[in-house]
Amino acid sequence: MKYHVPEKLNHDLTAAAIVDSNALPWTPSPLSGVERRFLERDGGEVARATSIVRYAPGSAFSPHVHDKGEEYLVLSGVFSDENGDFAEGTYVRNPPGSRHGPFTRDGCVIFVKLRQMADSEREARIVRTGDVEALPTGIDGLSRIALHGGKSGEQVSIDMLEPGAQWRDRGRTSGEEILVLQGSLLYGDRRCEAGTWLRFPPGHERPLASVTGCRLWAKRGHLPG
Repeated sequence: MKYHVPEKLNHDLTAAAIVDSNALPWTPSPLSGVERRFLERDGGEVARATSIVRYAPGSAFSPHVHDKGEEYLVLSGVFSDENGDFAEGTYVRNPPGSRHGPFTRDGCVIFVKLRQMADSEREARIVRTGDVEALPTGIDGLSRIALHGGKSGEQVSIDMLEPGAQWRDRGRTSGEEILVLQGSLLYGDRRCEAGTWLRFPPGHERPLASVTGCRLWAKRGHLPG
C-alpha cells in the first residue's frame, strides 16, 4: 500500500503550531491495522515525531527498540505489550534503548512522542491517571496530576480546568505543548476543542481559560528558547 509520510511537519521547535487532529486523515503505517495522524515530524519512517496512532482490534507492531525513547498517553481502549495492559488514561515513558512489542486485543488510540528524550534518561515510568488524585496548583480552578519531572526542567502533567477557570498571569513556563483531551480550552483568543494539539515556544505562552471546563495533557520546559 502506498502512503505519504511527511519528513518535515511543524519540525521547527522555535515556532508556534496549532493543529486540529480531528481534521487530519489517517495514514497507514508499514504494519496492517496501524494508522497515524501526524502532528509534528522531522524525518522519514524513523523520525522525531508526535502523532495520534490508531490500532485496529487484534493489530500489533513488530518488536522494536526505541533508540531515543518514547512516551505515550492512551486516549481510548487498552494498549498492551509484554510489560502489561495500559487502559485509557495511562501515561508511559519508555527510555532510550528500551524494547517492546506492542499490541491491542480490542483496539485503541494513543498519543505518542518518539525520539525526544535525553540519552541519559534510563527509568521507565507508568502512571495510571485514573488511580491518581489531582492536586491543587494554587491557581483557582486548576488542578494537576504530575506525570514526569526531569532534571532538565521538563514537566509533564494532566491539567484540569474547572468551568470558568482562568490562568492569565502565566509568567514564563519555558514553552509548552498541549493536547486537549476533553472539553474546550481558550488559549489566548483561540478556542481549542478536544483533539487540538498546540505548541508554543518560551515567551509566547498565552493565557489559559475554559468556560465549560477541560482536561489537558501538557508538557513544559522542553522547548528551545
